[in-house]
Amino acid sequence: MTAVPADAKLIGHNEQQQQQQQPQEQHEQPMDVRINMPWGYVVGRWYGNRQVRPILALHGWLDNLGTWNTLLPLLPKHLGVLCIDLPGHGYSSKLPEGIAYHFVDYLCVILRIMEEYGWQKVSLMAHSMSAMLCFIFASLYPHRLDMLISIDIVKTRYRKPPSQIDYLRTNIERYMIEDERFANAKRQEPPAYTWQELEHVLHKGSAGSVPLENCHHILDRNVAKSTKYPDKYFFSRDGRCKYYFEFHTSPPFAAELARTIRNVPYCVIKGSESNFIDDESQEVIDILRSNNPHFELHEVQGTHHVHLNNAQGVAEVINPFIMHHRPPHLETWTVDEKEELPEVVQQFALAVDEAENVKRRKRKSNL
Repeated sequence: MTAVPADAKLIGHNEQQQQQQQPQEQHEQPMDVRINMPWGYVVGRWYGNRQVRPILALHGWLDNLGTWNTLLPLLPKHLGVLCIDLPGHGYSSKLPEGIAYHFVDYLCVILRIMEEYGWQKVSLMAHSMSAMLCFIFASLYPHRLDMLISIDIVKTRYRKPPSQIDYLRTNIERYMIEDERFANAKRQEPPAYTWQELEHVLHKGSAGSVPLENCHHILDRNVAKSTKYPDKYFFSRDGRCKYYFEFHTSPPFAAELARTIRNVPYCVIKGSESNFIDDESQEVIDILRSNNPHFELHEVQGTHHVHLNNAQGVAEVINPFIMHHRPPHLETWTVDEKEELPEVVQQFALAVDEAENVKRRKRKSNL
C-alpha cells in the first residue's frame, strides 16, 4: 500500500530526451513523466524500452495507470509502454473550477501527447471508457493509428432519446454539486476512510469487477493520506469525473464511424463475465470484421477488468498481436542473459541475413 507521494519526481520532456540517450540497461526501471497541457499537466509512467515509440496506454473511468500493473510485466520487451493518468485522475492535473469534463477533452490529450513527442503515428491500448475514446480516435484518424488494443468495449454508448434526456439533466445537476465540493475541498479536507473501507467502496463501485485483493492497484494513485486522521485516506481524484459528458452515437452513426476504420490492426478483448460488449455491439463488430482485415475479437475469462485480474490470459492474446503488427527491430531488442530470442525474432534475423547474403553474391558476380 502506498499513499500519494508529496515529493514525487516528475520529469519534463527535455529531461526525458536526455534519459532516452542513456544506455539501455538503465531503462529497466519505469520513468515518471509530466506532459504539459494548457490547463496543467498529464502525469505518466514510461515502462521499458525508451529507444522506440511506445504503446500509449489509457485507463478506464475513475481508474488510473495502476490498472495496467499486472499486465505490463507480461508484455513483449522490445516495446515500451507509456501509461498515463487522464485529466482529473491519478496524479494528473484537475480541470479548473467551473469547467466540466468532456469526452473530447480526453481525445485531445492523445493528440497533444503525439505533438509533444513528435509522433506521426500512435499505438494505443485502452480499457473501458478509453476503449470508447479510441474507437472514435480510430474513426477520425485511422491514418495516424498503427495499432489498437481495446479491453472490454468496442464502441461508444447509445441511449434512447428519453433516457438520454434524463441522463443529461441528471449529469448536469450532479456535476454542479461536485463542482461545489471541488471548491470546498480547497478549504477543508474531504471525508476520510480506512484503507479497508476504501477497498470495499471501490469493489462495490466497480460492481465486483475489481476484487478486493486488486483494489490497491487503483487506489494507490486515487487517494491521499488524511492530515486529520493518521490512519485514514480520502479520494484525491476529481469527483467531477464521475459526471463527465460522454460522446453518444446512434447505431447508424456508430456504424458509419466503424466503416472509416480500414487497415488498422485492431484487437478487442471481451471479458467473459462482462456484458459491456453485447448484442448492441454486433453491428459495429460485423462492419469491422468485413472492412478491416486486421480486426480480431477474443474472449478471455474474467470481469470487466479482465486485464487486471487475468493478465496472463490477456497477454496470451495480445502478445502475438503486438509481435505481428509491431515486431522488434534487431538493434532495439534486448533480452536477459539467459533469455532466448522469440521465434519470430529469430526468423526475422534469418531473413535479414539471407537478404544480406544475396546482396553479397550479387556484388561478387559484378566483379
